[in-house]
Amino acid sequence: MNAPVQKLTLKDFSSDQEVRWCPGCGDYAILKTIQRLMPDLAVPKENMVFISGIGCSSRFPYYMNTYGFHTIHGRAPAIASGVKLANPDLDVWVITGDGDGLSIGGNHLMHVLRRNVDMQVLLFNNEIYGLTKGQYSPTSRVGTQSPSTPNGSVDLPLRPCTFAIGAGARFVARSIDTETKQMTPVLMRAHEHKGASFVEIYQNCPVYNDGIFDYIKDRKTAAETRLLLEHGKALTFGANNDKGIFLDSRKLRFEVVTIGENGITEDDILVHDETNKVLAQMLAELQGPEFPEPVGVLYCNPAESYEADVYAQRDQVRAQSGKPDVNALLRSGHTWTV
Repeated sequence: MNAPVQKLTLKDFSSDQEVRWCPGCGDYAILKTIQRLMPDLAVPKENMVFISGIGCSSRFPYYMNTYGFHTIHGRAPAIASGVKLANPDLDVWVITGDGDGLSIGGNHLMHVLRRNVDMQVLLFNNEIYGLTKGQYSPTSRVGTQSPSTPNGSVDLPLRPCTFAIGAGARFVARSIDTETKQMTPVLMRAHEHKGASFVEIYQNCPVYNDGIFDYIKDRKTAAETRLLLEHGKALTFGANNDKGIFLDSRKLRFEVVTIGENGITEDDILVHDETNKVLAQMLAELQGPEFPEPVGVLYCNPAESYEADVYAQRDQVRAQSGKPDVNALLRSGHTWTV
């Protein structure tokens, strides 16, 4: 008779390492949310792997009582691809930041998304380089004052979800570090998706970019600044849920409207379709204060994962070519005898 399967808890996924982030860092909340989620994934603990690059977020593998790999700057997606291809049974998570993932690692992130390698990529976005003392990052806003831009950044910032959709990601979502109730189902959806899942997490850096997301995190104003996405549901928001996103078909752009004003009814409000890539791209570009910022699953349109195709091709070649013969291979093609 088989022994009953032991139910794991958050403690089973907490390592013996002292967690070393600055007091108030959003990474603490993300860590606890993920540790709490792990027992519900029905994945053997020995099959879980957390892989990171360089940065504050990249300390993550030390704090997870799973297998892990702290790699080099920006290269976590490449290492994770090798891990997944070597053993497709592993449940691979990539932890990166806006600097690690979108600056030196932008090329690697782009290719893991377009290839659709089955893994979860979590990008912690605090719009600053925290570990190296506050330089501006690819997502920093125009005017950001930092050690590297003391007079204010003039760079136009990159939008992570826009980047992911443009790179060919089949699952793109956004969450907020302290919103456990919202983040948990998003991460569950990302894990269920077979292929590359990309989740941007707004994360506060209390030392170098404190409060940058307060406009969307403050519970007093969140109803007005946050657009909760749900497939098949109208894109409404506001304290009374009477505001919504209207698509002006003539100008092909969004407008914020109020139900009951100027003849606007509920039927005029755009309905979220997470399988619509063009809609997802437009939603990913919405920013305050003109618009509420979308939170949830922007895009989900599954396709066969890269490693599944690789292994299927290997099996097909073996079936067509017969038993492999290394000696015959070495002596084939352009060879000669000395």
